[in-house]
Amino acid sequence: MSKLTKKRKAVDAKVASDKLYLLDEAMSLIKEVNTAKFNASVDLHVRLGVDPRKADQALRGTVTLPHGTGKTKTVLALVTPDKEDEARAAGADHVGLDEYIQKIQDGWTDVDVIVAMPTVMAQLGRVGRILGPRGLMPNPKTGTVTMDVGSAVKEVKGGKISFRVDKFGIVHSTVGRVSFSPENLLENANELIGTLVRMKPSTAKGTYIKSVTVASTMSPGIKVDPRSIKH
Repeated sequence: MSKLTKKRKAVDAKVASDKLYLLDEAMSLIKEVNTAKFNASVDLHVRLGVDPRKADQALRGTVTLPHGTGKTKTVLALVTPDKEDEARAAGADHVGLDEYIQKIQDGWTDVDVIVAMPTVMAQLGRVGRILGPRGLMPNPKTGTVTMDVGSAVKEVKGGKISFRVDKFGIVHSTVGRVSFSPENLLENANELIGTLVRMKPSTAKGTYIKSVTVASTMSPGIKVDPRSIKH
């Protein structure tokens, strides 16, 4: 078992493992305890009182963070020729159809998000096994299958992210970078949590937001008091 460095021990000492912090306190503290030498992501882990095995409780959706994620996403727009100019004008990094489907079949997946027209989805069937496991398959529920290609691309470029609850009932999502101000991190986190609250399934019983933890790429987790969160 590897030993903790002095720096990591000092960081761990700043976070009380038995304390529930206010969300704004956590966002300030996360900047202090980050040990990465790069601009690490700040992630929110929200445990919900849902049963993901039930279709109506397997939450999946999107949210546009007010201050973005701090990362510019690479977008591929799979469209017919009449929509190519619209996609490019909106900021898509790659635009086309047949040639990109062939590239994907050959192993190319160097994109963060794929936006597609409904009319081309049948053609994506043959690359579903490649895109699905990577979370790249366009889906109407996340707004990435649409005829309004321009708006979809702009939203992704502007900070729109997708999320889904895992098999343990937890939503994991980036809400910014450690270079963000605590205020911007707080606003992004509140937007995500507010969206989750609005999506609460009518069949979910008991406490809905069970726990919230904030952590950066290389920091200890900071537990947040769910009762302190405004939504």
